[in-house]
Amino acid sequence: MLTPMVAGGVVFPGLFLLSKNTLQRLPQLRWEEADAVIVSARLVSSVQAIMASTAGYIVSTSCKHIIDDQHWLSSAYTQFAVPYFIYDIYAMFLCHWHKHQVKGHGGDDGVARAPGSTWAIARGYLHKEFLMVLHHAAMVLVCFPLSVVWQQGKGDFFLGCMLMAEVSTPFVCLGKILIQYKQQHTLLHKVNGALMLLSFLCCRVLLFPYLYWAYGRHAGLPLLAVPLAIPAHVNLGAALLLAPQLYWFFLICRGACRLFWPRSRPPPACQAQD
Repeated sequence: MLTPMVAGGVVFPGLFLLSKNTLQRLPQLRWEEADAVIVSARLVSSVQAIMASTAGYIVSTSCKHIIDDQHWLSSAYTQFAVPYFIYDIYAMFLCHWHKHQVKGHGGDDGVARAPGSTWAIARGYLHKEFLMVLHHAAMVLVCFPLSVVWQQGKGDFFLGCMLMAEVSTPFVCLGKILIQYKQQHTLLHKVNGALMLLSFLCCRVLLFPYLYWAYGRHAGLPLLAVPLAIPAHVNLGAALLLAPQLYWFFLICRGACRLFWPRSRPPPACQAQD
């Protein structure tokens, strides 16, 4: 178990540092540290998402029996990804800290920051990214231990499908980078926004009804009968995982509404949301 986790602990921070130093030191680029940190964090998140969704596709398509079939990649990648969530909490804080500095609230002018200012930035970070930090912490402290203790070699198909939820992450990261460089009105941003909306809907929101349907097909049950046929804690876990996805999907829909229909001429649906 330790080998994949150690590898993940080296790969993700190492890739972040490599990207950051490359963006800062290449003569053709010479990016500011804030830009290099933010883009590097998005890059690492995208790389992890591609790796996770690829692993998930391999696992889910290899498991013909959705309960009993096993694939070594399911446990190996789960262990490999644990350090990513720990690293990403810190990477998100660095991004928040540098954005705070750029806005003129830090000590870029060489003046020492007042005592407690770093703690104030940390509190602002936790307030802004509370749901994401909670999600990452739950992945490490709850989901990973449960998958190790309770899975007992079963359900690799479902784990593979869950890994494929990361398909939407590269589009989310690219959208944030385009917004950072004020490219919100470009065709690339609009195309990326549409792909982000579609991938998030299919791979994160509709994932849970699909998993229930897949189990129902395996057990010979109609979709609506599946929640009554499985343990209550499974339904509770699915609901807790689905809830933040629905919230984030609402935010994506609201952003798409504002992107494609500016405030000057909002459609009735946008007016209702605003």
